[in-house]
Amino acid sequence: MSPQTVTHRVEFLHHPHPGYPHLTAWGIRIDGTDLRALVAEATRALWDRELDEDDDTPEEREEFLLRQHAPLHLDDDADGARARAHFLGDAPPELRDHHTGALCLLGCPCGIDACWPLLAMVRATATEVVWSDFHQTNRPEWGELPLGPYVFSRRAYTESLSAPVLLTEDPLGLLPK
Repeated sequence: MSPQTVTHRVEFLHHPHPGYPHLTAWGIRIDGTDLRALVAEATRALWDRELDEDDDTPEEREEFLLRQHAPLHLDDDADGARARAHFLGDAPPELRDHHTGALCLLGCPCGIDACWPLLAMVRATATEVVWSDFHQTNRPEWGELPLGPYVFSRRAYTESLSAPVLLTEDPLGLLPK
């Protein structure tokens, strides 16, 4: 890591999926903020160009922004090896952009993660994990989203991934619609 590199803190979370509470989701916080809230802020101006402001109240618009993605439901195995592999850059083909290699960090609230994915490049080295080049494949005109890059200590990253914070409800309080 160079002296100018800002190291971020990541927390992986395990909690009920906001759309399907019988499923366990892998949530993510960066520096204490849910990744969905960071994406909501990063896409607010982009959505403002597409959506008619007269169609929704400010509260409905905010809920829409927070609900545009859901935490991933990764097939759980006994020791979490699949999730660790995924978040270290070895995602299954259906959760990866076959052109760029970017992988899905958040999925679609419909329950099919690849339907409306938040994608990013994930590069893992012996000392750090970097998330960069965030984009939404269904909105190529948006280009790269103003998120990151996020640089994490590999040690802290793998520790959080190996022992996710267990929550009994979605940390954003989003209930099934």
